[in-house]
Amino acid sequence: MPKYYEDKEEDYRACAGVREDFKACLLQHDCVLKEGKKPSECLKEGHCKALQTSFFECKRSMLDTRSRFRGRKGY
Repeated sequence: MPKYYEDKEEDYRACAGVREDFKACLLQHDCVLKEGKKPSECLKEGHCKALQTSFFECKRSMLDTRSRFRGRKGY
């Protein structure tokens, strides 16, 4: 579920809510905080996989030609 903050600037890019949650998950994960690894290394280990998949699906829906008629999915 997307997290929204009152003191943040509005992000009008596509999939902004999922992007923010994915970023927060990676940066707050023990892999980054305690082990001191880069977020890209933690992704390769499989952390935050559900949010990564959701972000990918959201971005892919933008390229889907059927979405011209149906509209983008409600992410």
